[in-house]
Amino acid sequence: MKFENVLADINGFGRFQIMIIVISFIGRFTLPCHFMLNNFVAAVPSHHCDISSIDDGGLFGNLSHEEKLIVSIPVQRDGTPSSCQMFAGPQYHLLLNSSNISELPTVPCQTGWVYDNTTFKSTLTSEWDLVCDRRGKNKATATIFFIGVMFGAMTFGSLSDRFGRRIMLLVSYVSGMLFAVVSAFSTTYVMFAVLRFFTGFCITGIVIVSSVLSVEWVDIEHRKLVGVIDSLSWTFGNTVFALIAYFVNDWRWLIVSVTSPLILAIITWRWMPESARWLIANGKLEQAQMYLKKCAKMNQAEKSVDKLKTEVLSIIVVTEKRDRAYSYLDLMRTPKMRKLALCTGTVWFCVATTFYGISFNITGFGLNIYLTQFTYALIELPAKVSVYFLLDKIGRRSTEVGALLLAAISLGINIVVPKDMSVVITVVAVIGKGFSSASFGTIVLYSSELYPTVVRQNGMGYNSFMARLGVAVAPMILLLDEVWKDLPQVVLCSAAVLGGLVARTLAETRKRCLPETIEDVEEHW
Repeated sequence: MKFENVLADINGFGRFQIMIIVISFIGRFTLPCHFMLNNFVAAVPSHHCDISSIDDGGLFGNLSHEEKLIVSIPVQRDGTPSSCQMFAGPQYHLLLNSSNISELPTVPCQTGWVYDNTTFKSTLTSEWDLVCDRRGKNKATATIFFIGVMFGAMTFGSLSDRFGRRIMLLVSYVSGMLFAVVSAFSTTYVMFAVLRFFTGFCITGIVIVSSVLSVEWVDIEHRKLVGVIDSLSWTFGNTVFALIAYFVNDWRWLIVSVTSPLILAIITWRWMPESARWLIANGKLEQAQMYLKKCAKMNQAEKSVDKLKTEVLSIIVVTEKRDRAYSYLDLMRTPKMRKLALCTGTVWFCVATTFYGISFNITGFGLNIYLTQFTYALIELPAKVSVYFLLDKIGRRSTEVGALLLAAISLGINIVVPKDMSVVITVVAVIGKGFSSASFGTIVLYSSELYPTVVRQNGMGYNSFMARLGVAVAPMILLLDEVWKDLPQVVLCSAAVLGGLVARTLAETRKRCLPETIEDVEEHW
């Protein structure tokens, strides 16, 4: 007997499952906001050296602000003041002829910087002067956050397999909110960086736990719908994030604003059920019976309540010892699990590298940062809606392979398109991002269906770790343009092709029961 048989009796997609999806949606809203937070809190406003302290005791004090800039700061090729250099002393002759400044002596900014506050009231950059020789610290805040996400994915995956999905979801809600809010009131850069690491570590548990919890409560026919809805929560969060960032242009309050929905998530957590699959796999039959009865009652399937006896639940196929603790080592102990872990890990790495590589590299829209963020989010909507129809039409595997290879083709086209055809390049890049978004939406559902219940959270935690590794690598790939202008595109294109080829080796899960044990995978997959 399979768990799917029990779900079929009590309606595998009714009010109970919709409640789970809604609660998960609320909690997941804050995730894309934090993932893209650096686009705004670490934005670099226009800036130049602070010249307010210059005083030669004479002429300089009588100049207008524009004249002071002319004699104090060299001009860049685009006509704007230099961001990091100033003249060693006032060059008054430039008031008469400012055409030849190439040989004039310059020095780094001596007394700080002045920032343009037109777009942003305050950012990390202006707060701690993370520009010029300190710009690496600015970029590091995103890397530090994703390193936290990377290790958090592994930790929460393992802990939720050991202690249960529900309790670890609450731990992720509360700890993630606390670290995020405290980080908004950081007094030093080091304090902020440390707190961002722990924010990433804790907040990633939300997506790791909620995605698996949703899938484990729905029947086979509606798994794809749940997967797409979970993915659309990301798109919704990104879209609304652009609007929030537009109205909240102080970095501290922006962090608080995008974290505040977790308060509602914590309140609604009381109605979130534990995974009955996990409870049965761990021998907690009475608790599983309680939640299954709640499900039957909400789904108006009371006639099936009498069938939900512990004796019936005990014969659900879980052939391995129930009280055994599973770990990440179980992903490698047997041949087919080893192959599964290696292949899904590679695909997740390639998907994340491609998606974020394209996301970080799309420029030239001619839009401001808010409209760009809004556009990036809207691009994902048609891609993910298409995935919903394709998952059952052509299957999970074909959808994943096709999305990755089409993303690779888009990247390849932009390598050969002349650089002066900016409109064509932008359109192709947007299409490529759509395909990479489709591949991301597919792999989350696909992977959760491939792993058996007893190690599903471990498997998803491991896959998320590989994805965050890909996210961390993506910005480094983009720096390869210093070697060859098109090298980043070549590397991203190669990653997409590799991911597509590896995904081709995975088993199809369309209309199949979820594996419950490692033995299920070894014998039937």
